[in-house]
Amino acid sequence: MHPPANSKPPRISSIDAYRGLVMFLLLAEALRLPAVAKQFPDSPVWKFIGFHTSHVEWAGCALHDLIQPSFSFLVGVALPFSIASRVARGHSFGRMFVHAVWRALLLIALGIFLRSQHSPITNFTFEDTLTQIGLGYVFLFLLGFRSVYWHWGALIVILVGYWAAFALFPLPGPDFDYAAVGVKPDWPHHYDGFLAHWNKNSNAAWAFDQWFLNLFGRESAFVFNRGGYATLSFIPTLGTMILGLIAGTWLKDGPSRGKVLLWLFLAGVACLGAGYGLEVAGVNPIVKRIWTPAWTLYSGGICFLILFGFSVLFDGRSPLRPLAFPLVVIGANSIFIYCAYETVTPWIEKMLTTHLALAERHWGFHTFELFGPEYAPIVRGALVIVVFWLVLLWMYLKRIFIKI
Repeated sequence: MHPPANSKPPRISSIDAYRGLVMFLLLAEALRLPAVAKQFPDSPVWKFIGFHTSHVEWAGCALHDLIQPSFSFLVGVALPFSIASRVARGHSFGRMFVHAVWRALLLIALGIFLRSQHSPITNFTFEDTLTQIGLGYVFLFLLGFRSVYWHWGALIVILVGYWAAFALFPLPGPDFDYAAVGVKPDWPHHYDGFLAHWNKNSNAAWAFDQWFLNLFGRESAFVFNRGGYATLSFIPTLGTMILGLIAGTWLKDGPSRGKVLLWLFLAGVACLGAGYGLEVAGVNPIVKRIWTPAWTLYSGGICFLILFGFSVLFDGRSPLRPLAFPLVVIGANSIFIYCAYETVTPWIEKMLTTHLALAERHWGFHTFELFGPEYAPIVRGALVIVVFWLVLLWMYLKRIFIKI
């Protein structure tokens, strides 16, 4: 294996800003927009907002569904720059490999920890974003030392192999008890025909988890995941990270800014079209919860196009670069804010409620109901986001960056 050239690359604003956008969308869950939207059932605007701030039930894609693939994609984008930086500091391949293994194990452990917060025992589940990235990270690291041709080849093998595993798995019989696996028999999102191989909790990944997850200590035997999520999704998630690795390699080593932008755009359109085409042709559906190959390509295409747009706006000598600063502040500590949001958000909400009650007692000023009771979740959530952003700003100004 031949490491990249011995030079430390500069930071690219588009990557930091995109990462910041992803984490902002995660923080925006605090606004409780889907719940607010239900109070305005006749409003097409709120219907649109409610749809795009929550996950689709099975097939399709909302804005909220792009958080995890974007986060995974950006892990791949950042890898060529990380490797080059370590090489510039004189790190050997062996040292970097050990660090990659350590990082993977820590990501897996963090994911399990976050999913165990409300469980009386360790909840060994592997569908968390961090765990999924960790399971594939060492393979991604090794590919980071190969050319883009290897990246595309690995992606094809992964997607075709994962598609075949589902396609060859036998369909459930007519007497299959869907209710026993958490799915109503008349659930409207069931596929018919060949696409039924990718139905909820009756597919190859579900069968694997019925064996694998029961190898760990549990309160009761694992039968199904309520959302249909699966451990084996880490394999096509690795495909998403490989798409990011391709984009990162182009950004780092591309011959010119113009050509790199063209490649990002064309790759985005091609992947988006390929993913959509697989579903239309009846070959593979676009389902995020089990990370189908069509979803990998479809969401990966969107990630390419977002990165293209951010690069146009914020890279090079763009006068708009300062506008990326609020997002860069968030993206600079993505692991920290991901874990902080998952753990301390309820505490921040409680503290805000407790201390802002002073205004209500003394002046009769209802802070959360400033715009009416129906908008109280938005005001409360916005204050939570402000608290998080101020903490992140302090860390950014103090050059405190939590990395694994």
